[in-house]
Amino acid sequence: MELKSSFNDEVIITLVAFANAEGGSVCVGVDDNGVAISSFKIGKESVQQWTNEIKNKTIPSIIPDVAVEEMDGVSVLVFSIQEFPIKPVAFKVRYYKRVKNANYQMNLQEISDLHLKTFNSSWDYYPSPHYDLGSIDLDKVNRFIESSNGIRETQIQDDPLTVLRKFEMLKENGQMANACHLLFSKNEVFDATISIGRFSTETSIKDSIVLRSDLFTEVEATLAFVRKHMNKNYIITGDPKREERWEYPLDALREIVVNMIVHRDYQNTGDSIIKIFDHKIEFYNPGGLGNGITFDELRAGTYTSYARNRKIADLFRESGIIEKYGSGIKRITNAFVHYGLTAPTFEAFQNGFRVTVYANGTETNDGGVNGGVRGGVNGGVNLEKVDAAILDSNSIFSFIAKNPGVNILSLINHFSVPKRTVERWVKQLKDDRKIEFRGAPKTGGYWVIGS
Repeated sequence: MELKSSFNDEVIITLVAFANAEGGSVCVGVDDNGVAISSFKIGKESVQQWTNEIKNKTIPSIIPDVAVEEMDGVSVLVFSIQEFPIKPVAFKVRYYKRVKNANYQMNLQEISDLHLKTFNSSWDYYPSPHYDLGSIDLDKVNRFIESSNGIRETQIQDDPLTVLRKFEMLKENGQMANACHLLFSKNEVFDATISIGRFSTETSIKDSIVLRSDLFTEVEATLAFVRKHMNKNYIITGDPKREERWEYPLDALREIVVNMIVHRDYQNTGDSIIKIFDHKIEFYNPGGLGNGITFDELRAGTYTSYARNRKIADLFRESGIIEKYGSGIKRITNAFVHYGLTAPTFEAFQNGFRVTVYANGTETNDGGVNGGVRGGVNGGVNLEKVDAAILDSNSIFSFIAKNPGVNILSLINHFSVPKRTVERWVKQLKDDRKIEFRGAPKTGGYWVIGS
């Protein structure tokens, strides 16, 4: 419901915005506090005149329902409009959308997306004017078929061209869908450029790569480069094989990369950008969230899932890359929290969407790291100095007091430090007669003496 003191173009703009959303009503003759305005008068021809004005100033023409209501003895008008079936609706060749309690003029991309959504379609489904079947690598189609057959109960037996037609990658007139070019191109795909850099500071790059391959290949190539520049700890468990703990949860990073590629706005000329720092990784995609989703709704998980590129999403799901659909943000956040890390941030950034994930450490003014173990492939940090800064015998003692029977492995996992550091502080506590080991060597643990 929107309140207006008089009938003017703002009333029509609001009705257009409602028609492009889920419908709504505009109450005319009421102030912002909901009080009827006694000076507002409805003439004999007012309703018909204003209804015609709404019809003539909108394309496609909309005709709202009109009702005269009484408020505190004053007559007011209520214009009501349902969600329009063919969108978007324009007012004087301008298109508006409703965001919370305000109207915003839509840009060209939003106009296009809303129109495609009206016909239950998306940009990647439509024929590409620039590419044809000769630009497609059929071996890549065969690899897609193999991946799909690996998870399907009913195997795909068709040849690659038939498969492309069945998945609507090839049209009846021989034209190729935009998704087909992005997924199976034999050449570089400049529309899908991903720039990735390993930064030692905000402006100093240690390593970089630019990807312009098909989308299936980009998933693995992106993850390979990110893993190359991630730290990895080895935890001694007593078993012949050491346990590996990566700096970030790999499944969550994969989910971020897949979402980044599937939901990217490929009509936007900007590149997707990934920046890897000592203490964080930033994932940036050009284009907004789409479908009117706000960042508050995204963080709260109160939004309806929307695939900007439906055909790409379908084939990613068909090949097993997307396992679950519509709850990625929640799974990513939960994965980081369960890993003992800070929850990622999701934000609007430079006309796009950015996800930032954080390691244990925090950046200092001199470029160093506090609060985490930073050894591994990037080097440059002395583990012993980091351990001494973040761990002492009091920390170990307090944890054992709260968790009697804890063993060395549990202490390593909790504090995320090397085994030798934990053993050093445990030995000191034992020498000081503060803790003792109870039980069998393999199954026992440490207890506070006297407890």
